[in-house]
Amino acid sequence: MTTSTYVVGDLTCRPMDRPPRSSDPPPRHLSTRALAIVAALSVLAAAAVGIVILHVRSETQSSSMIRASGLPPSVPTVTADLMALSPVPPTPAADFALTDQRGAPVTLASFRGKAVVLEFFDSHCTDVCPIVSQELVDADQELGSARSNVVFVAVNVNPFHLGVADVEAFSTEHNLTSIASWHFLTGPVPALQAAWKAYGVSVDAPSPTADVHHSDYVYFIDRQGRMRYLGDPTVDHRSNGDSYLPGAQIGAWGHGIALVAKSLVG
Repeated sequence: MTTSTYVVGDLTCRPMDRPPRSSDPPPRHLSTRALAIVAALSVLAAAAVGIVILHVRSETQSSSMIRASGLPPSVPTVTADLMALSPVPPTPAADFALTDQRGAPVTLASFRGKAVVLEFFDSHCTDVCPIVSQELVDADQELGSARSNVVFVAVNVNPFHLGVADVEAFSTEHNLTSIASWHFLTGPVPALQAAWKAYGVSVDAPSPTADVHHSDYVYFIDRQGRMRYLGDPTVDHRSNGDSYLPGAQIGAWGHGIALVAKSLVG
């Protein structure tokens, strides 16, 4: 959110210079009472200007959270703004065939009839992915009776750590195995690249020991297999480079994911 700074300039009016005339009346000095009245009026004027500035600033801040049309009514504007949530044309989500952390073959089409929350994770990530993992765990816990109709899926973006053991270890470390419908998918590089391309995910993996830089999106797919909404997870970084997000924002993200998923369940 952008906060605008408003500067109120002083306008100084000054009479034109001229020499004094003999007919001019002698200067008069204000009485103590008059000075007090002038001071009071000055204070009131300054307060009025301050009120106007605060009012304009407040309206400017509110206007920065413009709600996109087509979002689920159940998702508050402040939550949609935090998630950078936007609707997408309800077109069929691209299918893929990969293997999950249990070694089971999985296709996206096999989840038809359920809402899908789709992410793209690095199996060795220490940056955004662990934080989003907590958001997914929180969302699953909040779903309640809708849990059986929502599936959480992630596709591996690390071309150097492709094994089932890699995605299984990540899932266990970040408590994603607590989600009954969790699937962390991996497979041969060409199959993964096809999935990345289909969902507009860019991947930069220069070496097995370097950080993998990739697009961070969360896709919401309805029960008919159509893409409906897109979110954009973000994190902050400490001075030492560690990623973090305040607990309240992690909770708000989890709440938002659950609300969107519930809206797709109906």
